Amino acid sequence: MPTYRDEGVVLRTHQLGEADRIVTLLTREHGKVRAVARGVRRTSSRFGARLEPFMVADLQLAVGRSLDIVTQAVTLGSYAPVIVADYRSYTAAAAMVETADRLTDEDGSRQQYLLLVGALRSLARQERDPSLTLDSYLLRALSVAGWAPSFGDCAVTGEPGPHRAFVPRLGGMVAEHAAPPGSLHVDAPTLELLSALLTGDWPHAEAAPQGVQTRASGAVAAYVQWHLERGLRSLEHVDRGVQ
Repeated sequence: MPTYRDEGVVLRTHQLGEADRIVTLLTREHGKVRAVARGVRRTSSRFGARLEPFMVADLQLAVGRSLDIVTQAVTLGSYAPVIVADYRSYTAAAAMVETADRLTDEDGSRQQYLLLVGALRSLARQERDPSLTLDSYLLRALSVAGWAPSFGDCAVTGEPGPHRAFVPRLGGMVAEHAAPPGSLHVDAPTLELLSALLTGDWPHAEAAPQGVQTRASGAVAAYVQWHLERGLRSLEHVDRGVQ
């Protein structure tokens, strides 16, 4: 049985039988992989805890007929314990891995893998507010997938911005004369925050008031939900920390 080695982040798991688990992985080189981890639910398992959602591992897998088989797992990023212990981080991470699952396939994308691992690492290290980390991740992940939002020039006509109408189905900010009736209007501070989240301008993003962050999160959610066609179930449960 041929084998291969790769790095992978665990997106989700399903129980199989009494002791096994099906693990869905986003790998660095082999795209999205579904594999069986045998015996990992036994207390004596050598690597059960290494194959939980949000964990990153160096994996050895054997090629199977329908599902590959995990034969070895060495932890590279033990992010799950810290993330799961903080509810806001946990809900943000759940939305991230669901997004990655929806955006990737067997062909995969090294950029998507690195983006997800970086976002999970940031959550685990508590580098910044989980809501900001999530919104930045969502905008970047969609951009890598080919749906980069326009926060400057009009997404329809190309006219230089700034514009105020935000139309997710048209690709972002749209000039007033090209915007459909009833379009969402975004104020200047919110537009600046959206641009900062997309480019990774963290000093600017972290300086934004809570109200601006809340409005930006609403715009990001609308953009994600439109382009993924089916809503992200986990996004509905994200704890934004707004009192």
